[in-house]
Parts: sequence; C-alpha cells; structure tokens
Amino acid sequence: MTIVYLDNNATTKVDPEVTEEMLPCFDKFYPNPSGTHSLGKQAREKIDLARQRVAQGLDCSPEEIVFTSCGTEGDNAAINAALNSRPEKNHVVTTKVEHPAVLNYCRLLEEKGYRITYLDVDTAGNLDTEQLKNSLTPDTAVVSIMYANNETGVVFPVSRIAEIVKEKGILFHTDAVQAVGKTRISMQELPADYLTLSGHKLHAPKGVGALFVRRNAPFSPFIIGGSQEYGRRGGTENTPFIVALGKAMELAVNNLEHEYQHILNLRDYMEDKLLQSIPEARINGDRCNRLPNTSSFAIKDVSGEDVVLKLDEHSICASAGAACKAGSMEPSPVLKAMGVPFHYAKGCLRFSLSRFTTANEIEFLLQKFPGIVEEMRK
Repeated sequence: MTIVYLDNNATTKVDPEVTEEMLPCFDKFYPNPSGTHSLGKQAREKIDLARQRVAQGLDCSPEEIVFTSCGTEGDNAAINAALNSRPEKNHVVTTKVEHPAVLNYCRLLEEKGYRITYLDVDTAGNLDTEQLKNSLTPDTAVVSIMYANNETGVVFPVSRIAEIVKEKGILFHTDAVQAVGKTRISMQELPADYLTLSGHKLHAPKGVGALFVRRNAPFSPFIIGGSQEYGRRGGTENTPFIVALGKAMELAVNNLEHEYQHILNLRDYMEDKLLQSIPEARINGDRCNRLPNTSSFAIKDVSGEDVVLKLDEHSICASAGAACKAGSMEPSPVLKAMGVPFHYAKGCLRFSLSRFTTANEIEFLLQKFPGIVEEMRK
C-alpha cells in the first residue's frame, strides 16, 4: 500500500535532485575540504557553491552563512553568541511557544542565574508586540522569537519584532526552521542578527543546517576546534550534506511561488472537508496567518496519540502535535499557551504537507479519517 506522508514538519523526504547532487561527494569529491591538494580544493568549491545557494535563498552575503548540524545547534549557538558578547546583561526574552531547542536552552540559562521572560500568545497563536515592547529592559541581552510555529504554522510579525528590538539596541535571533523554503525571506529586509534553518525541513537530509550571522553581529564559536567556517564553527565540514542543503535551498527558492499556492490549496481543501465531516473539531491557530502547509487539527474527546496509531494502520503518517512532544499524554506547551481546552488539546493532530503531497493522498485521508474518529468516539 502507498504511504500517505503528512508529517513534513517533523522531517521531509529528500528530493531526488538533492540526492543526485550529493552522491558524487561520497566517491569523487570525498577529500577533506581543508586539504591544499587539488581534490581537497574541488571539495571546497562544492561547499562554496552551497554557501552561495543558501545565501541567495536568504538574500544575504555568503560570508554571513555558517553551516551547522541542525536547527537545535543553530538556535543554541546564536543565543550563546549574543550572551557571550554582553556578559553584563542577564535578561533574555522569548515566547511560550518556541521550539524546545530554545525553550529548554532558556530553562538551562535560568538555572545559571539568567532572567527569562516568556511572552504569551492569544487564542489564535498570535503574539502581542506591545507585550514584547514592555518586556524589554536595559538588561536585555537578546530576544529569540521564532519566525513560524512548528505545531500550528502561525507566522509571527518578525520584521516588526526585529524593528522593536533593534530600536533598543538589543540583539535579535529568529528560529526560521519551519519557514525557510515555504515563504520568501530576505535578510536585506529583515533586520535580524541571527537566523536559524535546518536542511531536513526543506527536502535535504537530516544532519545539516545553517545559521545566518549578520556581518556586524557579534559571534563566538559554540563548537570549538579548527578554523573551519571562517573560525566560527570547528569540525571537518560535512561536504555531502552541505552540498545537499545548497541544492535543496536552490530548488525551494526556484519553485516557491508555485509550490506555495499548490500546497495552500490542498491544505485548505483538506481542512474544509474535515471540518464538514467531523463534528466538534477545530483548527488551532490563525486560519489566515499561517504557513501554507501546516494544519493543527483538534478533535473533542479523543486521544490524538490513539488516532495517529489508527491512521498508521491505513499507512497515513501524521503526528499528535509536534514530533518533539510525541509519547507524552500532556498537551504541548504551544496548545497550553493558546488556551486550547484540554478535551480538544488531547485530541490534537498535526498534518503537514510538502511539494510531494498529492490530491489523491488528501482524498485518501478524507475517506479514512472521519470513520476513524467516529470509531474512536464510540
């Protein structure tokens, strides 16, 4: 049976064109890119091309791109660099709905004596910029607020947020892991100091990411070692995966407009049909101000985990909220922050689409899902 994969916010399928681009790096361009011989220089050229492609996708300079292993490393590295540059300040501002890569790092900072402000969101998952303004103090070292939420897809007004933060002379980081490749991002227009992305969210393999560091932003290495990445991240570069990320970014940017509309149409069609066929169900998050591929679907009086397992019996892959929360019976912090009632929150599922999602797959979901919910309620 064909698998219907609707868990793309957890990870995406590697695009065949990306695989084709990276394969020669295993058996032809395999030398250490720091080598001074001709083969090493060829590997270096592959990394340079990938850096250019990522930079073009973000509308920034290649020198502002640091390759990492994942989004978590990028988030940690950005906040760490900001704090190291301002040791006299011990206040950090973030939100209650951030990815665990930011939330758990902030909790660790609290244990070390830092003061953390966790901003609220409203019932639609939107952020109040007035609350942000009021939270900033002379002691604030850095503000870290995500570009778009990984569970609901709600997009924050990051340009306005960045303006508010920069007016106070405070460093600003945004976790754009879910947003890159799904919406246009220009670092010429967005005045953020740091931006995080991850390859496996845009059809590159797991194990590679990138951190944008603005040219004049302070930065100290999070991973100490050699002089790789212009001295900003030690460790031998993962040439095949870096090349894959560059190709994935190129494909995402070149196809962005078409894919955005295609995926948006499929998602909206899916949501409308499910809301019509399943009583006492709701969409979590702003219906308009969202990434085009993400749907947080809550059903009253069922277990989201049980529904996911039942869907899996029909070869339909989804998640009960975020993948990072899987296995927990507690509603996610995101749903708690939005005030989603428990009898809905415990029945939350996240469907996330990609360029490979087809209309036939959505129709198959629509055939099976309402009956599963009815069976579970009985």
